[in-house]
Amino acid sequence: MADNLRRLVNASPYSVLQDKLEALYKDYHVLSCDQNLNRCCELVELNSKIQGQLFTVLNLTAQEGGHYAGIDTLKSRFLPWLGSCFTIPASSISTDTSLSLMQESADKERKIREMSSVHEIDMQKIEDQLCSTRLELNSVKQELADIQIELDSTKNKSATTLLATEDEILHLKAALRAAQDQVSSYKRKLDVLDDHDRQVRFLEDEVSFLAAEKSVLQDRLVRSRSPSPLPRRSRSVSPVRGDSPTRAQLTSSSRHARLVSRFSDLYATERLESQSLLRRYIEDLDTVQGIIFIAVVESFQAAKLAYRQFKIRVKKTLSSTHIGHESLEDAVVDYIVRNLDLYDVQTSVNDVINAMNVNPHISFPPEVDFVLISSFIREACRIAFAMQTLDPPLDLAYSSDGELYSDVKYRRSFDSEFTAPLVAYHVWPALVEGDTVILKGEAVTKRGALWRSRSRSSSPVRSQSRSGSPTRTFMASHSRSPSPGRLSSSRL
Repeated sequence: MADNLRRLVNASPYSVLQDKLEALYKDYHVLSCDQNLNRCCELVELNSKIQGQLFTVLNLTAQEGGHYAGIDTLKSRFLPWLGSCFTIPASSISTDTSLSLMQESADKERKIREMSSVHEIDMQKIEDQLCSTRLELNSVKQELADIQIELDSTKNKSATTLLATEDEILHLKAALRAAQDQVSSYKRKLDVLDDHDRQVRFLEDEVSFLAAEKSVLQDRLVRSRSPSPLPRRSRSVSPVRGDSPTRAQLTSSSRHARLVSRFSDLYATERLESQSLLRRYIEDLDTVQGIIFIAVVESFQAAKLAYRQFKIRVKKTLSSTHIGHESLEDAVVDYIVRNLDLYDVQTSVNDVINAMNVNPHISFPPEVDFVLISSFIREACRIAFAMQTLDPPLDLAYSSDGELYSDVKYRRSFDSEFTAPLVAYHVWPALVEGDTVILKGEAVTKRGALWRSRSRSSSPVRSQSRSGSPTRTFMASHSRSPSPGRLSSSRL
Protein backbone atom coordinates (compact mmCIF):
# COMPACT_ATOMS: atom_id res chain seq x y z
CA MET A 1 0.00 0.00 0.00
CA ALA A 2 2.81 2.37 0.83
CA ASP A 3 4.32 1.99 -2.66
CA ASN A 4 1.00 2.71 -4.36
CA LEU A 5 0.48 5.76 -2.17
CA ARG A 6 4.03 6.99 -2.88
CA ARG A 7 3.52 6.62 -6.65
CA LEU A 8 0.21 8.48 -6.37
CA VAL A 9 1.88 11.36 -4.47
CA ASN A 10 4.85 11.58 -6.85
CA ALA A 11 2.62 11.58 -9.93
CA SER A 12 0.57 14.51 -8.51
CA PRO A 13 -2.49 13.78 -10.71
CA TYR A 14 -4.61 16.45 -9.04
CA SER A 15 -2.21 19.20 -10.21
CA VAL A 16 -2.53 17.82 -13.77
CA LEU A 17 -6.32 17.77 -13.38
CA GLN A 18 -6.25 21.36 -12.10
CA ASP A 19 -4.10 22.49 -15.06
CA LYS A 20 -6.47 20.85 -17.54
CA LEU A 21 -9.47 22.51 -15.86
CA GLU A 22 -7.79 25.91 -16.10
CA ALA A 23 -6.90 25.32 -19.75
CA LEU A 24 -10.52 24.33 -20.50
CA TYR A 25 -11.83 27.43 -18.71
CA LYS A 26 -9.41 29.67 -20.61
CA ASP A 27 -10.16 28.26 -24.09
CA TYR A 28 -13.85 27.35 -23.60
CA HIS A 29 -15.22 30.21 -25.72
CA VAL A 30 -12.56 29.76 -28.40
CA LEU A 31 -12.86 26.00 -29.04
CA SER A 32 -15.70 24.25 -30.81
CA CYS A 33 -18.33 22.15 -29.12
CA ASP A 34 -16.64 18.85 -30.07
CA GLN A 35 -13.31 20.03 -28.76
CA ASN A 36 -14.84 21.11 -25.46
CA LEU A 37 -16.63 17.74 -25.15
CA ASN A 38 -13.38 15.88 -25.85
CA ARG A 39 -11.62 17.83 -23.13
CA CYS A 40 -14.45 17.17 -20.70
CA CYS A 41 -14.17 13.47 -21.48
CA GLU A 42 -10.44 13.62 -20.82
CA LEU A 43 -11.14 15.21 -17.43
CA VAL A 44 -13.70 12.52 -16.58
CA GLU A 45 -11.26 9.76 -17.64
CA LEU A 46 -8.46 11.33 -15.60
CA ASN A 47 -10.78 11.65 -12.60
CA SER A 48 -11.83 8.02 -12.95
CA LYS A 49 -8.20 6.92 -13.10
CA ILE A 50 -7.46 8.87 -9.93
CA GLN A 51 -10.51 7.37 -8.22
CA GLY A 52 -9.38 3.91 -9.35
CA GLN A 53 -5.99 4.46 -7.75
CA LEU A 54 -7.66 5.77 -4.59
CA PHE A 55 -9.93 2.71 -4.47
CA THR A 56 -6.83 0.52 -4.83
CA VAL A 57 -5.23 2.33 -1.86
CA LEU A 58 -8.54 1.95 0.06
CA ASN A 59 -8.64 -1.80 -0.67
CA LEU A 60 -5.02 -2.35 0.38
CA THR A 61 -5.56 -0.32 3.55
CA ALA A 62 -8.61 -2.40 4.44
CA GLN A 63 -6.66 -5.65 3.82
CA GLU A 64 -3.86 -4.55 6.12
CA GLY A 65 -6.39 -4.12 8.95
CA GLY A 66 -7.55 -7.77 8.84
CA HIS A 67 -11.06 -9.24 8.49
CA TYR A 68 -12.93 -7.00 10.91
CA ALA A 69 -10.86 -3.78 11.16
CA GLY A 70 -12.39 -0.70 9.49
CA ILE A 71 -15.93 -2.08 9.19
CA ASP A 72 -17.45 0.76 11.20
CA THR A 73 -15.71 3.38 9.08
CA LEU A 74 -16.86 1.74 5.85
CA LYS A 75 -20.42 1.52 7.12
CA SER A 76 -20.58 5.06 8.49
CA ARG A 77 -18.72 6.97 5.75
CA PHE A 78 -17.95 4.97 2.59
CA LEU A 79 -21.26 3.16 1.98
CA PRO A 80 -23.44 6.28 2.56
CA TRP A 81 -21.18 8.25 0.23
CA LEU A 82 -21.55 5.60 -2.48
CA GLY A 83 -25.29 5.73 -2.08
CA SER A 84 -25.51 9.49 -2.24
CA CYS A 85 -23.08 9.91 -5.18
CA PHE A 86 -24.06 7.01 -7.44
CA THR A 87 -27.79 6.39 -6.74
CA ILE A 88 -29.56 9.45 -5.31
CA PRO A 89 -27.28 12.57 -5.46
CA ALA A 90 -29.47 14.57 -3.09
CA SER A 91 -27.59 16.51 -0.48
CA SER A 92 -28.27 19.57 1.62
CA ILE A 93 -25.01 21.15 0.39
CA SER A 94 -24.64 22.13 -3.26
CA THR A 95 -21.62 21.29 -5.39
CA ASP A 96 -20.42 24.92 -5.48
CA THR A 97 -20.75 25.19 -1.73
CA SER A 98 -18.79 21.96 -1.25
CA LEU A 99 -16.03 23.13 -3.56
CA SER A 100 -15.86 26.51 -1.80
CA LEU A 101 -15.64 24.78 1.57
CA MET A 102 -12.84 22.58 0.26
CA GLN A 103 -11.06 25.65 -1.09
CA GLU A 104 -11.45 27.48 2.22
CA SER A 105 -10.15 24.45 4.07
CA ALA A 106 -7.12 24.24 1.78
CA ASP A 107 -6.47 27.98 2.19
CA LYS A 108 -6.69 27.72 5.96
CA GLU A 109 -4.30 24.79 6.02
CA ARG A 110 -1.87 26.70 3.80
CA LYS A 111 -2.10 29.77 6.06
CA ILE A 112 -1.53 27.61 9.12
CA ARG A 113 1.58 26.11 7.53
CA GLU A 114 2.85 29.58 6.56
CA MET A 115 2.21 30.96 10.04
CA SER A 116 3.97 28.00 11.63
CA SER A 117 7.00 28.47 9.36
CA VAL A 118 7.07 32.21 10.10
CA HIS A 119 6.79 31.47 13.81
CA GLU A 120 9.69 29.04 13.62
CA ILE A 121 11.79 31.62 11.75
CA ASP A 122 10.96 34.31 14.34
CA MET A 123 11.84 31.94 17.16
CA GLN A 124 15.16 31.15 15.50
CA LYS A 125 15.91 34.89 15.10
CA ILE A 126 15.04 35.54 18.74
CA GLU A 127 17.31 32.71 19.83
CA ASP A 128 20.15 34.09 17.69
CA GLN A 129 19.65 37.58 19.14
CA LEU A 130 19.62 36.12 22.63
CA CYS A 131 22.91 34.32 21.96
CA SER A 132 24.50 37.47 20.52
CA THR A 133 23.26 39.52 23.49
CA ARG A 134 24.76 37.02 25.88
CA LEU A 135 28.07 37.18 24.03
CA GLU A 136 28.02 40.99 24.14
CA LEU A 137 27.21 40.89 27.84
CA ASN A 138 30.15 38.60 28.48
CA SER A 139 32.45 40.87 26.48
CA VAL A 140 31.21 43.94 28.39
CA LYS A 141 31.82 42.13 31.67
CA GLN A 142 35.33 41.28 30.51
CA GLU A 143 35.94 44.91 29.50
CA LEU A 144 34.70 46.10 32.88
CA ALA A 145 37.07 43.71 34.59
CA ASP A 146 39.97 44.96 32.45
CA ILE A 147 39.04 48.58 33.18
CA GLN A 148 38.88 47.81 36.88
CA ILE A 149 42.37 46.29 36.68
CA GLU A 150 43.67 49.35 34.83
CA LEU A 151 42.01 51.62 37.39
CA ASP A 152 43.67 49.76 40.22
CA SER A 153 47.03 49.99 38.51
CA THR A 154 46.50 53.70 37.89
CA LYS A 155 45.63 54.23 41.54
CA ASN A 156 48.80 52.41 42.55
CA LYS A 157 50.89 54.51 40.17
CA SER A 158 49.24 57.71 41.44
CA ALA A 159 49.96 56.72 45.02
CA THR A 160 53.58 56.07 44.08
CA THR A 161 53.82 59.42 42.28
CA LEU A 162 52.51 61.32 45.33
CA LEU A 163 55.49 60.08 47.32
CA ALA A 164 57.79 62.51 45.50
CA THR A 165 59.21 65.28 47.68
CA GLU A 166 58.12 68.89 47.38
CA ASP A 167 61.58 70.05 46.32
CA GLU A 168 61.63 67.61 43.42
CA ILE A 169 58.17 68.74 42.30
CA LEU A 170 59.22 72.42 42.34
CA HIS A 171 62.37 71.58 40.42
CA LEU A 172 60.41 69.65 37.81
CA LYS A 173 57.90 72.50 37.46
CA ALA A 174 60.70 75.00 36.89
CA ALA A 175 62.33 72.72 34.32
CA LEU A 176 58.98 72.19 32.62
CA ARG A 177 58.31 75.92 32.42
CA ALA A 178 61.71 76.53 30.86
CA ALA A 179 61.17 73.67 28.40
CA GLN A 180 57.75 75.01 27.45
CA ASP A 181 59.17 78.45 26.75
CA GLN A 182 61.88 76.89 24.61
CA VAL A 183 59.36 74.71 22.79
CA SER A 184 57.13 77.71 22.12
CA SER A 185 60.05 79.59 20.59
CA TYR A 186 60.92 76.57 18.46
CA LYS A 187 57.28 76.26 17.39
CA ARG A 188 57.20 79.87 16.25
CA LYS A 189 60.31 79.31 14.18
CA LEU A 190 58.95 76.04 12.81
CA ASP A 191 55.63 77.68 11.90
CA VAL A 192 57.48 80.29 9.85
CA LEU A 193 59.33 77.52 7.99
CA ASP A 194 56.10 75.56 7.49
CA ASP A 195 54.43 78.61 6.02
CA HIS A 196 57.24 79.02 3.51
CA ASP A 197 57.05 75.33 2.60
CA ARG A 198 53.28 75.54 2.10
CA GLN A 199 53.65 78.59 -0.12
CA VAL A 200 56.27 76.77 -2.19
CA ARG A 201 54.01 73.70 -2.54
CA PHE A 202 51.07 75.90 -3.46
CA LEU A 203 53.10 77.62 -6.16
CA GLU A 204 54.31 74.25 -7.47
CA ASP A 205 50.74 73.02 -7.65
CA GLU A 206 49.66 76.11 -9.54
CA VAL A 207 52.58 75.63 -11.96
CA SER A 208 51.48 72.02 -12.57
CA PHE A 209 47.94 73.18 -13.31
CA LEU A 210 49.20 75.82 -15.69
CA ALA A 211 51.45 73.27 -17.42
CA ALA A 212 48.52 70.88 -17.82
CA GLU A 213 46.38 73.67 -19.24
CA LYS A 214 49.20 74.65 -21.57
CA SER A 215 49.50 71.08 -22.88
CA VAL A 216 45.74 70.92 -23.49
CA LEU A 217 45.83 74.21 -25.39
CA GLN A 218 48.81 73.06 -27.44
CA ASP A 219 47.00 69.85 -28.38
CA ARG A 220 43.97 71.85 -29.45
CA LEU A 221 46.19 74.17 -31.52
CA VAL A 222 47.90 71.22 -33.24
CA ARG A 223 44.53 69.60 -34.05
CA SER A 224 43.20 72.87 -35.43
CA ARG A 225 46.23 73.31 -37.72
CA SER A 226 46.44 69.68 -38.82
CA PRO A 227 44.91 68.99 -42.30
CA SER A 228 43.65 65.55 -41.29
CA PRO A 229 41.59 64.88 -38.18
CA LEU A 230 43.58 63.39 -35.34
CA PRO A 231 42.16 60.68 -33.10
CA ARG A 232 40.48 62.20 -30.08
CA ARG A 233 42.13 61.44 -26.79
CA SER A 234 40.20 59.80 -24.06
CA ARG A 235 39.01 62.21 -21.40
CA SER A 236 39.98 59.81 -18.67
CA VAL A 237 43.74 60.36 -19.22
CA SER A 238 43.67 63.94 -17.99
CA PRO A 239 46.69 64.77 -15.82
CA VAL A 240 44.50 66.77 -13.48
CA ARG A 241 41.48 64.69 -12.46
CA GLY A 242 40.38 61.03 -12.29
CA ASP A 243 37.03 59.25 -12.55
CA SER A 244 37.15 57.76 -9.08
CA PRO A 245 34.75 59.03 -6.40
CA THR A 246 35.92 62.10 -4.54
CA ARG A 247 37.85 61.68 -1.36
CA ALA A 248 35.58 64.23 0.34
CA GLN A 249 32.51 62.03 -0.33
CA LEU A 250 34.22 58.81 0.73
CA THR A 251 35.53 60.11 4.05
CA SER A 252 32.99 62.75 5.05
CA SER A 253 31.74 60.86 8.13
CA SER A 254 35.25 59.95 9.31
CA ARG A 255 36.48 63.53 8.84
CA HIS A 256 33.41 64.79 10.70
CA ALA A 257 34.19 62.56 13.70
CA ARG A 258 37.88 63.45 13.62
CA LEU A 259 37.25 67.20 13.49
CA VAL A 260 34.74 67.03 16.35
CA SER A 261 37.33 65.11 18.37
CA ARG A 262 40.01 67.71 17.55
CA PHE A 263 37.70 70.52 18.64
CA SER A 264 37.05 68.68 21.91
CA ASP A 265 40.80 68.20 22.43
CA LEU A 266 41.32 71.90 21.74
CA TYR A 267 38.98 72.67 24.64
CA ALA A 268 40.44 70.05 26.98
CA THR A 269 44.16 70.55 26.33
CA GLU A 270 45.27 73.60 24.32
CA ARG A 271 42.76 75.88 26.04
CA LEU A 272 44.11 75.04 29.49
CA GLU A 273 47.70 75.51 28.30
CA SER A 274 46.89 78.94 26.86
CA GLN A 275 44.98 79.81 30.01
CA SER A 276 47.99 78.91 32.18
CA LEU A 277 50.25 80.97 29.91
CA LEU A 278 48.02 84.07 30.11
CA ARG A 279 47.63 83.76 33.89
CA ARG A 280 51.31 84.68 34.23
CA TYR A 281 50.44 88.19 33.03
CA ILE A 282 46.76 88.55 33.97
CA GLU A 283 45.47 87.63 37.43
CA ASP A 284 41.77 87.91 36.59
CA LEU A 285 40.53 84.48 35.43
CA ASP A 286 37.38 85.96 33.85
CA THR A 287 39.48 88.18 31.56
CA VAL A 288 41.71 85.26 30.55
CA GLN A 289 38.73 83.07 29.71
CA GLY A 290 37.18 85.94 27.75
CA ILE A 291 40.35 86.40 25.68
CA ILE A 292 40.43 82.70 24.81
CA PHE A 293 36.72 82.70 23.91
CA ILE A 294 37.14 85.71 21.58
CA ALA A 295 40.22 84.08 20.05
CA VAL A 296 38.18 81.00 19.13
CA VAL A 297 35.32 83.06 17.66
CA GLU A 298 37.68 85.26 15.64
CA SER A 299 39.57 82.16 14.44
CA PHE A 300 36.38 80.70 13.01
CA GLN A 301 35.51 84.00 11.32
CA ALA A 302 38.97 84.31 9.76
CA ALA A 303 39.04 80.64 8.69
CA LYS A 304 35.61 80.88 7.02
CA LEU A 305 36.70 83.98 5.10
CA ALA A 306 39.94 82.28 4.04
CA TYR A 307 38.01 79.18 2.94
CA ARG A 308 35.70 81.22 0.72
CA GLN A 309 38.63 83.02 -0.91
CA PHE A 310 40.60 79.79 -1.35
CA LYS A 311 37.55 78.07 -2.85
CA ILE A 312 37.08 80.89 -5.35
CA ARG A 313 40.72 80.61 -6.45
CA VAL A 314 40.54 76.82 -6.85
CA LYS A 315 37.25 77.01 -8.78
CA LYS A 316 38.74 79.60 -11.12
CA THR A 317 41.76 77.36 -11.70
CA LEU A 318 39.81 74.13 -12.26
CA SER A 319 36.96 75.59 -14.33
CA SER A 320 38.97 75.57 -17.58
CA THR A 321 40.37 72.02 -17.24
CA HIS A 322 37.62 70.20 -15.33
CA ILE A 323 36.34 67.00 -16.94
CA GLY A 324 34.61 63.89 -15.66
CA HIS A 325 31.23 62.86 -14.27
CA GLU A 326 31.48 64.75 -10.97
CA SER A 327 30.41 68.38 -10.72
CA LEU A 328 32.85 71.27 -10.53
CA GLU A 329 31.75 71.99 -6.95
CA ASP A 330 32.63 68.42 -5.86
CA ALA A 331 35.96 68.65 -7.64
CA VAL A 332 36.78 71.91 -5.85
CA VAL A 333 35.90 70.49 -2.42
CA ASP A 334 37.86 67.33 -3.18
CA TYR A 335 40.92 69.37 -4.14
CA ILE A 336 40.68 71.43 -0.95
CA VAL A 337 40.36 68.27 1.19
CA ARG A 338 43.41 66.75 -0.49
CA ASN A 339 45.47 69.94 -0.09
CA LEU A 340 44.58 71.34 3.33
CA ASP A 341 48.27 72.09 3.87
CA LEU A 342 48.01 74.82 1.20
CA TYR A 343 45.85 76.86 3.57
CA ASP A 344 47.76 80.03 4.54
CA VAL A 345 47.09 79.72 8.24
CA GLN A 346 49.60 82.40 9.21
CA THR A 347 47.55 85.05 7.44
CA SER A 348 44.46 83.98 9.40
CA VAL A 349 46.45 84.05 12.66
CA ASN A 350 47.57 87.60 11.87
CA ASP A 351 43.97 88.60 11.08
CA VAL A 352 42.76 87.15 14.38
CA ILE A 353 45.47 88.95 16.36
CA ASN A 354 44.72 92.24 14.57
CA ALA A 355 41.00 91.83 15.27
CA MET A 356 41.71 91.18 18.95
CA ASN A 357 44.04 94.20 19.10
CA VAL A 358 41.22 96.54 18.04
CA ASN A 359 38.55 94.84 20.15
CA PRO A 360 37.40 97.40 22.78
CA HIS A 361 36.13 94.68 25.13
CA ILE A 362 39.55 93.19 25.96
CA SER A 363 42.06 94.59 28.39
CA PHE A 364 45.65 93.36 28.16
CA PRO A 365 49.00 94.51 29.64
CA PRO A 366 50.92 96.78 27.23
CA GLU A 367 54.20 94.95 27.64
CA VAL A 368 52.94 91.67 26.11
CA ASP A 369 50.97 90.72 22.99
CA PHE A 370 48.42 88.16 21.80
CA VAL A 371 51.25 86.40 19.96
CA LEU A 372 51.63 84.42 23.21
CA ILE A 373 48.65 82.30 22.22
CA SER A 374 49.41 82.19 18.49
CA SER A 375 49.83 78.40 18.56
CA PHE A 376 46.34 78.06 20.07
CA ILE A 377 44.90 80.43 17.44
CA ARG A 378 46.71 78.53 14.70
CA GLU A 379 45.17 75.19 15.73
CA ALA A 380 41.69 76.77 16.02
CA CYS A 381 42.02 78.23 12.50
CA ARG A 382 43.07 74.89 11.04
CA ILE A 383 40.16 73.07 12.67
CA ALA A 384 37.68 75.75 11.54
CA PHE A 385 39.03 75.70 7.97
CA ALA A 386 38.74 71.89 7.77
CA MET A 387 35.18 72.03 9.17
CA GLN A 388 34.11 74.17 6.22
CA THR A 389 34.79 71.25 3.83
CA LEU A 390 32.04 69.13 5.43
CA ASP A 391 28.49 68.97 4.09
CA PRO A 392 26.90 70.67 5.95
CA PRO A 393 29.80 72.62 7.51
CA LEU A 394 30.28 72.91 11.26
CA ASP A 395 30.14 76.35 12.89
CA LEU A 396 29.91 78.04 16.27
CA ALA A 397 26.55 78.85 17.82
CA TYR A 398 25.60 82.51 18.12
CA SER A 399 26.28 83.84 21.62
CA SER A 400 26.04 87.17 23.41
CA ASP A 401 26.64 88.26 26.98
CA GLY A 402 23.47 88.60 28.98
CA GLU A 403 21.56 86.03 26.90
CA LEU A 404 19.18 83.54 28.44
CA TYR A 405 21.02 80.40 29.57
CA SER A 406 20.18 77.26 27.54
CA ASP A 407 20.92 73.73 28.70
CA VAL A 408 20.96 72.62 25.07
CA LYS A 409 23.85 74.92 24.11
CA TYR A 410 25.90 75.26 27.30
CA ARG A 411 26.83 73.71 30.58
CA ARG A 412 27.50 75.84 33.64
CA SER A 413 31.02 76.29 34.97
CA PHE A 414 31.82 75.29 38.52
CA ASP A 415 31.81 78.90 39.81
CA SER A 416 28.37 79.75 38.36
CA GLU A 417 25.24 80.64 40.27
CA PHE A 418 22.97 77.77 39.29
CA THR A 419 19.79 79.78 40.00
CA ALA A 420 20.79 82.68 37.71
CA PRO A 421 18.88 82.66 34.41
CA LEU A 422 21.29 84.86 32.37
CA VAL A 423 24.80 84.27 31.05
CA ALA A 424 27.42 86.56 32.55
CA TYR A 425 30.15 85.56 30.08
CA HIS A 426 31.15 82.59 27.93
CA VAL A 427 34.10 80.28 28.51
CA TRP A 428 33.79 78.14 25.37
CA PRO A 429 31.44 78.33 22.34
CA ALA A 430 29.03 75.59 21.32
CA LEU A 431 29.64 73.66 18.09
CA VAL A 432 26.58 73.32 15.84
CA GLU A 433 25.70 71.62 12.55
CA GLY A 434 22.90 73.64 11.06
CA ASP A 435 20.47 73.98 13.97
CA THR A 436 21.72 70.90 15.85
CA VAL A 437 24.18 71.27 18.73
CA ILE A 438 27.08 68.80 18.29
CA LEU A 439 29.18 69.80 21.33
CA LYS A 440 28.01 71.95 24.23
CA GLY A 441 29.88 75.08 25.21
CA GLU A 442 30.60 76.39 28.69
CA ALA A 443 29.14 79.52 30.23
CA VAL A 444 29.18 81.33 33.59
CA THR A 445 25.79 82.36 34.97
CA LYS A 446 25.55 85.03 37.65
CA ARG A 447 22.86 87.36 38.82
CA GLY A 448 23.08 90.82 37.32
CA ALA A 449 24.71 89.46 34.15
CA LEU A 450 22.91 91.93 31.89
CA TRP A 451 24.04 94.87 34.02
CA ARG A 452 27.63 93.65 33.99
CA SER A 453 27.53 93.23 30.19
CA ARG A 454 26.25 96.81 29.68
CA SER A 455 28.79 98.28 32.09
CA ARG A 456 31.66 96.53 30.31
CA SER A 457 30.49 97.55 26.83
CA SER A 458 29.97 101.20 27.90
CA SER A 459 33.42 101.62 29.50
CA PRO A 460 36.14 99.78 27.60
CA VAL A 461 39.40 99.36 29.51
CA ARG A 462 41.61 98.75 26.49
CA SER A 463 45.13 100.05 27.03
CA GLN A 464 46.37 102.55 24.43
CA SER A 465 50.09 102.31 25.19
CA ARG A 466 50.78 99.00 23.42
CA SER A 467 52.17 100.44 20.21
CA GLY A 468 55.61 100.76 21.75
CA SER A 469 55.71 97.12 22.83
CA PRO A 470 58.65 95.17 21.33
CA THR A 471 56.45 92.16 20.74
CA ARG A 472 53.79 94.22 18.99
CA THR A 473 56.46 95.84 16.78
CA PHE A 474 57.64 92.38 15.76
CA MET A 475 54.10 91.30 14.89
CA ALA A 476 53.43 94.47 12.89
CA SER A 477 56.21 93.59 10.45
CA HIS A 478 54.77 90.08 9.82
CA SER A 479 51.01 90.75 9.68
CA ARG A 480 48.60 92.56 7.43
CA SER A 481 46.63 95.60 8.45
CA PRO A 482 43.22 94.78 10.00
CA SER A 483 40.06 95.12 8.02
CA PRO A 484 38.40 98.51 8.62
CA GLY A 485 35.56 98.48 11.09
CA ARG A 486 36.03 94.87 12.14
CA LEU A 487 35.20 94.47 15.83
CA SER A 488 34.45 91.39 17.89
CA SER A 489 30.85 91.17 18.94
CA SER A 490 31.18 88.18 21.22
CA ARG A 491 32.91 88.62 24.55
CA LEU A 492 32.69 90.82 27.61
